[in-house]
Amino acid sequence: MSAFLQTIRSIVREDCLLTGSASLSAFQSDGLTAFAVRPQAVVIPETEDEVVRIVQACHRDHIPFVPRGSGTSLSGGSLPHCEGIVIALNRLNRILDLNPMQRTATVQPSVINLAVSRAAEPYGLYYAPDPSSQQVCTIGGNLAFNSGGAHCLKYGMTSNHVLGAKIVMPDGEVVSVGGDSIEHEGLDTTGLFCGSEGLMGIATEITLRLLPRPEAFHTVLAGYDTVEQAGEAVAAVIGAGLLPAAMEIMDRLSMKAAREAVGAQYPPDVAAVLIIELDGSQDEVDADRERLDLLLDQSGATAVQVARNAAERLSIWTGRKSVFSAVGRLSPDFIVQDGVVPRGKLGHALSEINAISRESGVPIANVFHAGDGNLHPLILFDGRQDGRCIEPKRWPVGSFVCALNWEVRSLGNMVWGWKNVTS
Repeated sequence: MSAFLQTIRSIVREDCLLTGSASLSAFQSDGLTAFAVRPQAVVIPETEDEVVRIVQACHRDHIPFVPRGSGTSLSGGSLPHCEGIVIALNRLNRILDLNPMQRTATVQPSVINLAVSRAAEPYGLYYAPDPSSQQVCTIGGNLAFNSGGAHCLKYGMTSNHVLGAKIVMPDGEVVSVGGDSIEHEGLDTTGLFCGSEGLMGIATEITLRLLPRPEAFHTVLAGYDTVEQAGEAVAAVIGAGLLPAAMEIMDRLSMKAAREAVGAQYPPDVAAVLIIELDGSQDEVDADRERLDLLLDQSGATAVQVARNAAERLSIWTGRKSVFSAVGRLSPDFIVQDGVVPRGKLGHALSEINAISRESGVPIANVFHAGDGNLHPLILFDGRQDGRCIEPKRWPVGSFVCALNWEVRSLGNMVWGWKNVTS
């Protein structure tokens, strides 16, 4: 054992330092499994003091480290360094304080996103950012990536809801930024840290802003004959001056995945569904609902389903939020693209993505935050097949002849290629 690992072993309990091959395999990638690197070791601190001492040891011995939570990111953000260690923060998972009067919660980095809203629910409060992986992703990871979610259209990203943090800097110094108020003086150091992907340090305490739970919701699922029509409906709704809490689109392949994974119910024989949710006071929702109904009727929707109660609303969102994991039922591997186009160009962008899929013979599923034009094409492939891509199971047999490396890199460039045309 190296002198460095002996030092780490002196800091944590014996079972909190992992060096075995099988143990390390679980930490060699995040959700972007096309890229994987095995670290030298994984250390699991249980206190802030242990985090500080581990980081100090890394700084002293020039050992790279990568902090990690649940590993749900899809961009390689928690990819280890082959000569470094992973600092797994999973046991720093306590809600340290919840103040309903101040409408704040102070949490450790590995508190699960959804757990914050559940803890705040008895006080009529909730935590607004809601990534698709909110049942398993951590607040520390959300902070690192400035995560958004379906309702970011109205409520903003993680950066709009983090008030302050205690941070272990790369040399082991502990600093505090921000505070427990939305008002602050001087530089916005909290905003600077949010989205820095762990490069500026490790947050060990995070203070969050909580919001009052809306009085009323109106959740609609509208079906369309083409994905392009659904995209054009988004532009029409926003152009009319409505600001829904969320607007999401799923295409036929995404619906298929969600249907098989969680039994989601969608209108039959539609190419895409548009999910729109209004929230606010009852009077506000009632007024906006009338305008939305008229817009959907004019948009060419072939089927409209309205959630009649909380259970039906939950069912709609469960289907939407299951897609990223559910596509694993259709394809062994996938790579996610992430781009933004003007809302008025959504229909054209989706048409181009579908053309790329047809021309390349590679299935591409589309599920995305339509309200702000944030697209997430999911390119499906089988990483076990050297030099070729194969169709997902139960898809018609086709010829898939692109090399894996070309697919991961060049197909991504193809998807990004329409940005210059549409912006």
